[in-house]
Amino acid sequence: MLNISEEMKSLLEGVDYTISNLANASALIYDSMEGLNWAGFYILEGDRLLLGPFQGKIACTSIKVGKGVCGTAVAKDETLVVDDVHRFPGHIACDSASNSEIVIPLHKAGRIYGVLDIDSTVFARFSEEDRRELEKCAAIIENSL
Repeated sequence: MLNISEEMKSLLEGVDYTISNLANASALIYDSMEGLNWAGFYILEGDRLLLGPFQGKIACTSIKVGKGVCGTAVAKDETLVVDDVHRFPGHIACDSASNSEIVIPLHKAGRIYGVLDIDSTVFARFSEEDRRELEKCAAIIENSL
């Protein structure tokens, strides 16, 4: 995986509009990693994650906390790496071509703000190195919120 956290930091530095930052962050990730079919954000509103800026195919617009990979990541407040989404209990198939996924919760002022969600058509696409680098990116994104 490319080292994109430094590029993420430069991209978001000095930009104080959240939507612009999320849009550019999703574009950077989508363009920097091979085998992706979706990279973007869901923003927490009450008990639902609502679709935010993304790159890729059309997406689910609302996900209940505790449902699917994204909702489970929020409920547990932890990064989830799923090698085969078809084996994940309650997986929501927004795009049937997705086979693996990583979801990283984002925080603002000590509370969950939403998630960074990345899907791939490749089974077991996300390595431990990918996880660490994407968590660095998530921390940079959190600082821009």
